[in-house]
Amino acid sequence: MQKSSRTEKEIQNWLISYLSTSLGIDSTELDITSNLERYGLDSLAAVGMTSELEDWLGHEVDPTITHDYPTIASISQYLAKR
Repeated sequence: MQKSSRTEKEIQNWLISYLSTSLGIDSTELDITSNLERYGLDSLAAVGMTSELEDWLGHEVDPTITHDYPTIASISQYLAKR
């Protein structure tokens, strides 16, 4: 698996933008340390997000990533180090 060419902050910003748009939540209301389920991200929405994230990153992302890494901060940190 190749190391991500995106920084942790870039991934955080992408996730905030994506979730804000897809869930209809103002980006200022998203806490990067809160569980994504708090904002209504269900498993179907998580799979859609993962697919879009794969396209943006240019490499595979496990569709169950939100189960192991349930916050914007934890997903970003994990993906930036891969």
